Amino acid sequence: ITCSAAISACEKGGEWKKALQLLSLMMQNTLESNTITCSAAISACEKAGKWQQALEVFSEMAHSKVGINVITCHAMISACEKSGQWKMASEVLSEMEQRMVELDVCSFNAAISACEKGGEWEQALQLLSAVAKHRLELDTITCSAAISACEKCNEWE
Repeated sequence: ITCSAAISACEKGGEWKKALQLLSLMMQNTLESNTITCSAAISACEKAGKWQQALEVFSEMAHSKVGINVITCHAMISACEKSGQWKMASEVLSEMEQRMVELDVCSFNAAISACEKGGEWEQALQLLSAVAKHRLELDTITCSAAISACEKCNEWE
């Protein structure tokens, strides 16, 4: 609990390197990390725009007994979104579906925003269609991000 609280404090304080150091120390000392601890480390990286470091933690989680959940995936997709890493954001959505992690409109919103930042209007529209396919309710953010992706690429029709 103490390590989790310390990593969460690092996340809130923008100390992504310290968060990763603490997570590494936990693992070296065979202290069991959990979904909350790893999600906080991913969020710390996300807030600092360090999507690759977030991906390292996410990948370790996906291959360990810790496992991933909707909070972890939101943090990872948000890290991708901030860096315009649309392909990775889409891959995380696929991973969620494969692992039967609940897909929600927030996950799609961040992935569509990543497409917008990456200039991938076609992928943004595919994700918009996937929202309907999963019977999720579109919201203003979803539609705005998709429209913005098209607008940035001069795709009006």
